[in-house]
Amino acid sequence: MAGERAPLLEVTGLAKAFGPNPVLRDVSLRVAPASIHALLGENGAGKSTLARVLLGMERADAGAILLGGARYAPASAEEARRAGVVLVPQERTLCAHLTVVDNVVLGIEPLARARLGIRDRSRARAVARAAIALVTADPGRVPLDARAGELGVADQQLVEIARALAQGGLREDGRLAARLLVLDEPTSSLGQSDAARLFERVRALRDAGLAVLLVTHFLSDVRAHADRYTVLRDGRVAGEGDPRETEPAQIVREMLGRALEDTRASADTRASAVSEAARPDGGEVVLEAEGVSGVKRPKRASLTLRRGEILGIAGLVGSGRTELLRILAGLDPRRGGTVALRAPRGIGLLSEDRGGEGLMLGRSLAENVWLSPRAPRFARPRSLLSEGARWIERLAIRAGGPEQRVGELSGGNQQKVQLARLLREDFDVLLVDEPTRGVDVASKAQVLALLRDLARAGKAIVLVSSQLDELVTTCDRIAVLRRGTLDPPRPASSWTEASLLLEASS
Repeated sequence: MAGERAPLLEVTGLAKAFGPNPVLRDVSLRVAPASIHALLGENGAGKSTLARVLLGMERADAGAILLGGARYAPASAEEARRAGVVLVPQERTLCAHLTVVDNVVLGIEPLARARLGIRDRSRARAVARAAIALVTADPGRVPLDARAGELGVADQQLVEIARALAQGGLREDGRLAARLLVLDEPTSSLGQSDAARLFERVRALRDAGLAVLLVTHFLSDVRAHADRYTVLRDGRVAGEGDPRETEPAQIVREMLGRALEDTRASADTRASAVSEAARPDGGEVVLEAEGVSGVKRPKRASLTLRRGEILGIAGLVGSGRTELLRILAGLDPRRGGTVALRAPRGIGLLSEDRGGEGLMLGRSLAENVWLSPRAPRFARPRSLLSEGARWIERLAIRAGGPEQRVGELSGGNQQKVQLARLLREDFDVLLVDEPTRGVDVASKAQVLALLRDLARAGKAIVLVSSQLDELVTTCDRIAVLRRGTLDPPRPASSWTEASLLLEASS
């Protein structure tokens, strides 16, 4: 068993504070070699800070770390990489215009003539080929000369892992030199089938001797793939054990310090509580699309959205869900079909890519909330901060204040800032793309409850989510987007997670 072996990584009494605010408090953790160890916790629990300490991005204030039995205190990410500790971040960091080879060796380019800075192309290709071979059973699945932007999301994630392993070093025989791989929410942007394939490769890496620290919010992933788990709550270790022998409800209690109140009604209860406005024969139609097609996807999509309803769209990654929302929002070109918007307050989009286009990570929370073409071009700092503080209170955003940079917030709180900006605009129609991606259990429940409250208040919402249980228990109607074609919606009460998955993958 993984827990019976001498640990590869041993953390003892780790502490870290930012100013007067303690973030890690007496954290101890043991990760066995050749194991998958899950790290769980709410947003703000300290997971990211612990990972940053392990990766040399932060220095601990107290405590000790042993790696392979030797003292480990990296002063930089470069030192961590040389020690064999590497990271695959949650947000994609590939350069879309570069090839797979260029992305894999970026920053570690082998040089033919070091003084002249001339790259050794044959060695670069060999490194990339060896790294890609480690993360895919089919060597031809990821073409080395393909540009990263041309790959699917799942294959981009494989390239991210390959790059991390290459940065950790490869031996002459192509075997791993990296010892610990930190995976931060690796499946948050993947559908279920792609996530399953990814974990096949993660397990293969574990079996090849690599230790994996899996930072995730998906309890199903933890139970299916992790050998051990550790829960952080308020910077302390709140629980640990074998996830296969621990009930999900117990892990949730460890994460929250209490039993999670089920804020989502069952599908049957939800169906009986649908407002008259959301029924097919009642309610004002605010958005209507007929035969809509995009440059690549979707191929054909028709829908009618009524005030007061949540219309869910299910589908596999790559089916065209995000592309459909962007066309409806007017962000991407429409090749065919018609879109009629009958909403005086307009339409707003919550992007799935909150780091790339949903937020300005380097600017303050208040500035992000204020950002809008409708807002005054100039605002007094006092007004800006007051507005930010109002939304911090209304959405229970965990932040040091409205002046804090959004990039310093956890994923769930960043998502709340995106929602705050949309709510401040008071749009009639909300297009919400993966609102709980990379969000902890409690924040997820809060976000979904907020969407239902908005629908009851008369907003019309289109919800795209890869989490099928969210669609079944949150939406009034659900339509499946298959291979670019949107099927007619059906009442949510007529769907189960299994039937949705079967329909989407058929």
